Amino acid sequence: MSVTVKSQREIELMREAGKILGTVLNELEKECKPGVTTYHINKIGEEMIKSYGCIPSFKGYQGYPAAICVSVNDEIVHGIPSKKRVLKEGDIVSLDAGVIHKGYHSDAARTYGIGKISDEAAKLIEVTRQSFFEGIKYAKEGCHLYEISNAIAQYNESFGYGVIRDLVGHGIGTELHEEPEIPNFRQDRRGIRLYEGMTLAIEPMVSAGDYKVRWLDDNWTASTFDHSLSAHYENTVLVTKAGPEILSLVE
Repeated sequence: MSVTVKSQREIELMREAGKILGTVLNELEKECKPGVTTYHINKIGEEMIKSYGCIPSFKGYQGYPAAICVSVNDEIVHGIPSKKRVLKEGDIVSLDAGVIHKGYHSDAARTYGIGKISDEAAKLIEVTRQSFFEGIKYAKEGCHLYEISNAIAQYNESFGYGVIRDLVGHGIGTELHEEPEIPNFRQDRRGIRLYEGMTLAIEPMVSAGDYKVRWLDDNWTASTFDHSLSAHYENTVLVTKAGPEILSLVE
């Protein structure tokens, strides 16, 4: 396994990429309301990414047709935006996006509620988000990769949720997907040692029910096998000696 350690120049470019992506996702949250199509969200997102002089990482990646993955309710990831898919009150929607800024990628995802959502849905979104923060406590030099995985899994499982196993986080840099793979489910081994300068896309994908996945006929969209709600939360994270620096979170 070859995991790249980034130089200070590379880290600064990835900070810039992350800030742009975090800003785009914050703006897209405002578009997530009843009556809006998933196509509209993608269109606005792509326009924003390009307005910053960036390239959408996902568009055309292995044939994916859009700039923003828009996944609704039981869809976990890689939902394809459509003019026919209209968001309605009570839905939850996961937006996953990436940008290329001066040759460097950032990757992040958020799950938002549409209008008034159920207490069950709100809890799933918040637990999924918090599990990311539980995991990145170990994103510092001297810890091991699977300490992140196990912390994410333990937190979600304490609420009885299923942690998706067919899809994992990953390293990131000049490529969207670099080594290492970062599972969100429990691992028996410790994994590789982490060093300052590693950049990781850490992304809990969580089901309110079972962790098993079914793939839709579009060959992209991953959905929960039992049709339970799913949430997704991701950021690009820099490993440092002092602890994690979240590159794609703009408050």
